[in-house]
Amino acid sequence: MWQGQQPPGGQQHPRGQDNPYQQPGYHQPNPYRQPEPQPAPQPAKPRRTRALALTVAAVVVACAVTGALLLRNSSSNGDDDPTTTAAASTSPDPRQPTVAGWKTVVNPSIGVAFDVPATWAPQKTSWITWVSENDDPQDKPLAAVKAPAYLERQWCTSDDDRDGRTDDTALAMAGTRGEPTAKSAEAAARKDAETWVYGDFTQPDHDKVTTEAATPFTSASGLTGSVVTARSHGVDKPGKCDYDGKATTFAFRLPGGTLASWTFVGVRDVRDEVPDATVRRIMTTVRAYEPSES
Repeated sequence: MWQGQQPPGGQQHPRGQDNPYQQPGYHQPNPYRQPEPQPAPQPAKPRRTRALALTVAAVVVACAVTGALLLRNSSSNGDDDPTTTAAASTSPDPRQPTVAGWKTVVNPSIGVAFDVPATWAPQKTSWITWVSENDDPQDKPLAAVKAPAYLERQWCTSDDDRDGRTDDTALAMAGTRGEPTAKSAEAAARKDAETWVYGDFTQPDHDKVTTEAATPFTSASGLTGSVVTARSHGVDKPGKCDYDGKATTFAFRLPGGTLASWTFVGVRDVRDEVPDATVRRIMTTVRAYEPSES
């Protein structure tokens, strides 16, 4: 999986082209009070998955571009605390981990939390990670998640084009998003799983994505919906960090009735592959919570 990052106010070094959050002639009504938008740095070179730590202004525009990230609260400067790491195995506070020794990942924009093993690294709640077409000059997101967590973000490092700048590939990633345009949980789960595998591993070949049938699923907290897993097969691997991969999406309805989803994306058929049992255990911890107004 290709990775990129941009700390607040810093220079970005993923393989990217134009930033989708600042397009010429793009105007989006903004119902949220926010400071004057600042120009976003331009990515350095193309890559399939991008990640940005965003200001309030950029987050609002990003939500319009992806059509997927429902805003309830937003970070003002990208310096918010991404996790709660208490070691209790159970707690009435859904922001506390439900598995002893794990970390909780929260997305306050939609009020969803989940737990990951201690070796994972949750990012700031202002981060958005997306996948796009390699040759899209506007870098339009095909799918995106907010407030992701990574496992070994620098699992593989390469400089395939020999330009002196290395690119990092993560072993795995998981994050959540709203699904305001999806017709059903099953449709959302299928589309997201297929899109992440296509964008991260098989493009431009859609026919190298194999998708399993949707199955019903209920998390430990009682969220019900559909799960779909997609996998790549027969992918050309010209680069050092090119691998086959897999994605699992659990789409569900929140207590208020809106659709949301959790997605895992990871490299497969390697020694360090995240087992499907671990993916399912993480998925079981997905839960709703009420973000603090403070």
